[in-house]
Amino acid sequence: MNIADMISSEFTRFDVDTPVSKLSGAFDDPTLKAVIVTDDGEYEGVVTRRQLTSSHREPNAKIRSLVWHVPTVERTEDVREVARLMVGSDSKVLPVVEGSDLEGVIAADDLLEAVKPNFGVIEVRHVYSDDLVTVDPEETLGDVLHVLRENSITHVPVVDGDDLRGIVSLHDIMGFVTRPEEKSTGGEGDFQTGRSHGGFGAREGERAKMLDLPVRDVMTDTVSTTTRTTPLDEALDEMLEMDASSLVVVDGSGAPTGIVTKTDVLQSLTWEVGGNRSVNLNGVDLLEDMSYEEVVDMVDDLERKYRKMNVLEAKIHLHEHDETLRGTPLVLARIRLYTDKGTFIASDEGYGARHAINLAYNAIERKILKGKTYGESKKHPDEEYWEKIHGWYLSG
Repeated sequence: MNIADMISSEFTRFDVDTPVSKLSGAFDDPTLKAVIVTDDGEYEGVVTRRQLTSSHREPNAKIRSLVWHVPTVERTEDVREVARLMVGSDSKVLPVVEGSDLEGVIAADDLLEAVKPNFGVIEVRHVYSDDLVTVDPEETLGDVLHVLRENSITHVPVVDGDDLRGIVSLHDIMGFVTRPEEKSTGGEGDFQTGRSHGGFGAREGERAKMLDLPVRDVMTDTVSTTTRTTPLDEALDEMLEMDASSLVVVDGSGAPTGIVTKTDVLQSLTWEVGGNRSVNLNGVDLLEDMSYEEVVDMVDDLERKYRKMNVLEAKIHLHEHDETLRGTPLVLARIRLYTDKGTFIASDEGYGARHAINLAYNAIERKILKGKTYGESKKHPDEEYWEKIHGWYLSG
């Protein structure tokens, strides 16, 4: 099944020298997920709402500093490959090209809407994450930003004991902390009142104070939830209808036990027919000193070593820090293995992707040897199960 009928020819395009202020104005349209950036008419990359929100730039700065170099696809590309590229590049919008011409864009929401009917045979429990990260209502916005950054997530539920109080996103916090900054013009006074209107320096002081506020002041009280046994098509339908990127998974008492995201649903599209393992690598562009195939071989090696354990899915996240050593960046590698013996998670840092992955690999191997699982085990699906889920791929 290819993406030909899912492509949108309606998209916003800006040149790399366009001021950030104009980009911000474009994102006043809540339906706009990303803009395509060109350089003298040639495709350069994209800028997403998430990038604009999380990366503070002066209004007069050029948007070339925000460009995200994501892969392009052709209209005949298979749905599974597009889903893999979206997950791997952490971009929910990919440009569609024909030769050197930019033809349109494929958005994750449009792709998921098109394949949604086929998810009725899967339940939320098959794709959700049970390693839920939460924050307390009294934690400061600065602390919550740290939690979001350290866990490479954009949403976090606010929980008081077993009670789900709300949810807060990176967009919520950054929008609150940096809101109407353009109204402070810098050092001008009012001759009638004698008051200063602030300016950029004053705004910086305000921002520091805002980061000390409790997250309960910013969180969204109404949280969309689902259960482990909810059909995935129903959960996805709610996400699309509410324009929500995630749903909190709750148990019978309403206590939060996990989270399911659009990325999780996209990831399920990359599962191989027949139940073969999926190895998802987020941050593939950081693999300068090793290949994706080498990463897959490392996961295969774990399964060969521990024959009584079946690795059903592997997720590897790479994040580059500003620190370098002789020009090589410090990289964080986080490995999560879903197996029939439980979920194993480990992370470590090293200079370059190979060093970081090797250290994280050693850490997760130690956990396997000690049997230190993080979550429940997954059932190894049989052939009939996979045919039921992926039969639609085979037929068209």
